[in-house]
This record gives sequence, C-alpha cells and structure tokens, in this order.
Amino acid sequence: MGVSRTVKFLEIKKKQQDVVRFLEANKIEFEEVDITMSEEQRQWMYKNIPPEKKPSQGNPLPPQIFNDDRYCGDYDSFFESKESNTVFSFLGLKSRLASKAEP
Repeated sequence: MGVSRTVKFLEIKKKQQDVVRFLEANKIEFEEVDITMSEEQRQWMYKNIPPEKKPSQGNPLPPQIFNDDRYCGDYDSFFESKESNTVFSFLGLKSRLASKAEP
C-alpha cells in the first residue's frame, strides 16, 4: 500500500512540474496552490470543478488548472492542448507569437 501511494504521489508531482515548467518557460504568471496544506483551498478546488469534469469515483487529483476562478482543465487536458499547440487558448490567454532569439 505504501509503494502504491508513493508511485501515485510521484506521478502527481511529475505532472505538476510539467505544468510549472511550461508556465515558467513561457513567462506566464501563475500561483501554485498546495491543496494538501489548506482544507479551504482543497474545498474551493473541488467546488469549482464542473460536475462533468469530476471523476465518477473519488476526488479529482492535482494538478487542476484554473485561470482565476475559471476552470481550464486537468493535466490530461493541459497535455492534449500542449500537443495540439493550443495551450494559450486552453488557459484562456491570448496567443503569443514565437519570437526569434536575439543574435
């Protein structure tokens, strides 16, 4: 049982780091909220995820992505938007044109 929880924790942590790396690399301001440290934040997250996006059993697992109070999606949705190059739309942000590095 301990090994299973450890594997799940590491999987969640890896997904969180993937989202954070993307946001940092694209200079997108964000606030990372650790729901394990705040019952109030955890309840807010659960309450603000649309019912159709919640799992049939149990609670939604992090990372869950919001733009202020607007629910964007979970990690799988984020990953799909990254793959289809639609992350800015997924996040509810205006798309940025890629800029070339200065010589």
